[in-house]
Amino acid sequence: MLEALRRTASLLRQKQILHKLGVLVSVAVIATACYVLFHMLKTIDVEKVIDAIKQTDMKLVVLAATFVGAGYFTLTFYDLFAVRTIGRTDIPYPVTALAAFTSYSIGHNVGASAFTGGAVRYRIYSAWGLNAIDVAKVCFLAGLTFWLGNAAVLGLGVAYHPEAAANIDKLPVWLNRVMAFGILAGLTFYVVWVWIKPRQFGRGPWNVELPGGPLTLLQIVIGIVDLSFCALAMYMLVPDEPNLGFVVVAVIFVSATLLGFASHSPGGLGVFDAAMLVGLWQMDKEQLLAGMLLFRLLYYIVPFLLSVIMLTSREIIIGARNKRLAALAGPDAEPKRDTA
Repeated sequence: MLEALRRTASLLRQKQILHKLGVLVSVAVIATACYVLFHMLKTIDVEKVIDAIKQTDMKLVVLAATFVGAGYFTLTFYDLFAVRTIGRTDIPYPVTALAAFTSYSIGHNVGASAFTGGAVRYRIYSAWGLNAIDVAKVCFLAGLTFWLGNAAVLGLGVAYHPEAAANIDKLPVWLNRVMAFGILAGLTFYVVWVWIKPRQFGRGPWNVELPGGPLTLLQIVIGIVDLSFCALAMYMLVPDEPNLGFVVVAVIFVSATLLGFASHSPGGLGVFDAAMLVGLWQMDKEQLLAGMLLFRLLYYIVPFLLSVIMLTSREIIIGARNKRLAALAGPDAEPKRDTA
């Protein structure tokens, strides 16, 4: 059976069916989001949105910013875990933290995060001797942590409150709960599968040894904590009335985030917003939109600007230091590896 699955996957790759299907899904998601946004925003009063932003309690904004910071701090452990998993214990945490923070914040804003984030990671990790294949493995393991965390949060949240997911996908409540238990069952199966014996993914130099059972549980915990902080930040900024509870907002937030990733649009722009507006239809649209704009400022724009400043400063420091070392060593000296 495994051999049949491998042959099927190989055939799909040769025919580029998966790529074409991915593009089709992205276009469909974006088109649907644009249609929904057009009909939901055409009655929006811009002045009310601006007033809602101005009237937002600064304490809530600060609290949301704190949760965003905690989320990005947790996110740095994605790369630390991945780098340690491929056996590079010599790379210090500050380097993996820089790579994680800048790659994710830039990838979130530019879009196609698998490529943009990978390019940022390669620029940083190549200074420590990692080649393109090593960086690809780091990206894969970091992404695995993200998706395991998403599956856990979405499965648990929808199983507990399936009505929240039904607001977005418009499926029956019982079917959403069944799918949630299916997600949790699949997650449990995966944990048991990697716990029984060492598992590998890929072939040849691209082969990656998957984390075992205990480490997979650690991955899930990291992902849950990261998403929980992000959902808390969003919860601080949505309207107080009606009070739907944190679980409902978290389920809708994670669902909207996943739809944003599926669209590959920068920051899930349009798709994330449409899903939030549809999922939280009970809330005042102007106030909800104000909260979403503040969240974008805190979670997307500010980290993006910080990342650009950090990477630019790093390049300037590296360039100045290399020139100084070259001048001291003379024209025949071998260039040294940069570890900044």
